[in-house]
Amino acid sequence: MERTLKDSTAKDALLFSQRMMQLSKALWKSIEKDWEQWIKPYGLNLNEHHILCITYYLKRASISEIAKFGVMHVSTAFNFSKKLEDRGYLQFSKKEDDKRNTYIQLTEKGEELFLKLFEDYEPLQNVVCKAALPLQHVYGKFPDMIEMVTIIRNIYGNDFIELFERSFDNIEKELVEEDGSLKRKIDR
Repeated sequence: MERTLKDSTAKDALLFSQRMMQLSKALWKSIEKDWEQWIKPYGLNLNEHHILCITYYLKRASISEIAKFGVMHVSTAFNFSKKLEDRGYLQFSKKEDDKRNTYIQLTEKGEELFLKLFEDYEPLQNVVCKAALPLQHVYGKFPDMIEMVTIIRNIYGNDFIELFERSFDNIEKELVEEDGSLKRKIDR
């Protein structure tokens, strides 16, 4: 499908792009600060935490998948994965029928750390979450951001969004809230 500026002008497109740049930059600074404060007590940086998240959701992931879904260079994904392996959170492996790709998966220690982070999450310590509370109060839920998802789908593709959605489905299925804390659901 050819993409054109149907019913819009170059000026409209420029204004949209500028708004997206400015708003995204402002939002990212708050998200980055919130994210860093959440994971700092565990000695993790953003790339390491993102790798743990992706690995948890995929169960076993290639370095190229980590790079793609983590929106990072392959060498960044590999180097930070190596650091996590050195700390006992990840293990590297190769498939018998595919020696070209390196795969990673969480160790028991890595999974425990990952789940502990969710248990220790404090929504009201998160500036972005608090800023969205007026919308949550009015509409009874946090914003879906369907327009943003559509834009990201058009940039990164369906695979990216499918992993994105699957990760949140996994949170829904695997975590329960008890006394204001998130815990792993225990199948009975």
